[in-house]
Amino acid sequence: MEIRAEEISALIKKQIQYYQKDTEIKDIGTVIETGDGIAQIYGLNNVLSGELVEFENGTMGLVQSLEEDRVGVVILGSHLSIREGDEVSRTGRIMEVPVGKSLVGRVVNPLGQPIDGKGPIKTRKSRPIEHEAPGVMARKSIHEPLQTGLKAIDALVPIGRGQRELIIGDRQTGKTTVAVDTILNQKDQNMYCIYVAIGQKDSTVRATVETFRRHGALEYTIVVNAGASAPAPLQYLAPYTGVAMGEEFMYNGEHALVVYDDLSKQAAAYRELSLLLKRPPGREAFPGDVFYLHSRLLERAAKLNDDLGGGSMTALPFVETQAGDISAYIPTNVISITDGQIFLQSDLFFSGVRPAINPGLSVSRVGGSAQTKAMKKVAGTLRLDLASYRELESFAQFGSDLDKATLQKLNRGKRTIEVLKQGLHTPVSMEKQVMIIYALIKGYLDEIPLEDIRRFETEFYEYLDAGYPQVLRDIRETGELTNEPDMKEAISSFQKQFSRSY
Repeated sequence: MEIRAEEISALIKKQIQYYQKDTEIKDIGTVIETGDGIAQIYGLNNVLSGELVEFENGTMGLVQSLEEDRVGVVILGSHLSIREGDEVSRTGRIMEVPVGKSLVGRVVNPLGQPIDGKGPIKTRKSRPIEHEAPGVMARKSIHEPLQTGLKAIDALVPIGRGQRELIIGDRQTGKTTVAVDTILNQKDQNMYCIYVAIGQKDSTVRATVETFRRHGALEYTIVVNAGASAPAPLQYLAPYTGVAMGEEFMYNGEHALVVYDDLSKQAAAYRELSLLLKRPPGREAFPGDVFYLHSRLLERAAKLNDDLGGGSMTALPFVETQAGDISAYIPTNVISITDGQIFLQSDLFFSGVRPAINPGLSVSRVGGSAQTKAMKKVAGTLRLDLASYRELESFAQFGSDLDKATLQKLNRGKRTIEVLKQGLHTPVSMEKQVMIIYALIKGYLDEIPLEDIRRFETEFYEYLDAGYPQVLRDIRETGELTNEPDMKEAISSFQKQFSRSY
């Protein structure tokens, strides 16, 4: 078979016509220094701050500092297998984490990877960990209460959906218990919860997850864990992972509660990264942008307007104080960002007042807007009553000759403190809180012995459930005191029955 020259020419021309050259341009740098979760890269001249880069062994890194002759990268994983001279390439992507309802009930690390042994998470949705906070016009005034189930909070420092309420206090004063009880109380409240544990022992987080599972709260909760053994980059990223997961619910018209436990450890991790990246230290050796670290996180909590679906994301950041000093650097930063704080005092905690809330230093800047009318009416004077009781108590210990009115105030104050005490993991519904506080302010508890107040409360709730369910239902459905005669009848009939038993 003879092949003519023109056939060969036509074939070559055809090949040339359809030839496609796939050119892949990669921006590649070289590791010049590594250690403590940080890598210094030479090259990558066009890389952007916050961009993901990939090391030779497949480990990812996050660009944190851009200098004239080098790039500072935090390593998102183990730095032990990364060596000087390794190649690093740009990805052109910013950091994202998986989001959506398929994460509910799971325990994940700050990269969104499951660490609970239940297999992979099946979701195609993801969100960037850094996102602009909703603007003023995108927001709506906070008006819906977020019921914590804790009488001392719902009555004195109410939290609304979309609010940022700081929980502050020394270590071992019950801060985590407040958050856990709040999450337990969200059952059947149309609320998704994200619990972010930063720098905690793995055994502590495991116990918290087990509490959620035991009370059925894991059905609507995501746990993000950056334990004490996790490298500083992951502890720094954990809150941003949590808020990205919460935003997915908020922007879809649903409600989310994000607990950051705690931001003091995140700030310490960020300080570690910043010092390793040779950034100049400021007050308490923190970098100059540590305020921005928390403000850009907490400002993302919001109550969206109806045009955007009316969703909300509530933030409960924690900050640990040293010897009750709320004027330290990180506490004052976060206090100025949030809409109020709940201060847990160690003196109160160790004297048996739990939750150990100091009503003088605790405040909610949203206030009555986040309370039902019923709660606002019964708890209106509670804060002033407690403040005057504390003042009288300090004077009363120096003298025994007290007039009748002072004795009555002291008597009422002691009962108020007893009523506001609450056991571990026993959240109380709003309507029952209203009933017991109503009984308190109307004087029904004045003759009950102090040591019997807690028993009175427990049995009173059982009595209401059995004999007066319609009273509780009216308060729950209307949010108002629509039927005071029946409320008084229920309280007085139980009081007579209870007084015969002691």
